[in-house]
Amino acid sequence: MPAGTLYRGREGMWSWVAHRVTGVLIFFFLFVHVLDTALVRVSPEAYDDVVATYKTPIVALLEYGLVAAILFHALNGLRVIAVDFWSKGPRYQKQMFWTVMGIWFVLMVGALYPVLGHAVRELFGS
Repeated sequence: MPAGTLYRGREGMWSWVAHRVTGVLIFFFLFVHVLDTALVRVSPEAYDDVVATYKTPIVALLEYGLVAAILFHALNGLRVIAVDFWSKGPRYQKQMFWTVMGIWFVLMVGALYPVLGHAVRELFGS
């Protein structure tokens, strides 16, 4: 590891990487969402076909991933704001990261049934 690196693979670096990755993923979701919504003006039948594919279990897993990305990005964004604008923020950066991860995990467990319940019922019956 070069002597001048700042994070050295610790929580700060991984939160930085995850924040950028989730931001890019959310951007691409929004881009696709705008495109598929615009499809209704071009061909309502094609729009209906696209929306029908969104009701599959695989897309439900992708939706769960989208929820994970949005929640992490939002919670980590609040942590970044605290680090930047709170005078003691840099000192507590590591603790805030693990707090964000704990809240994110609890919310993701809570999102399991609402997001994936339909897919489970479709795969295994009611």
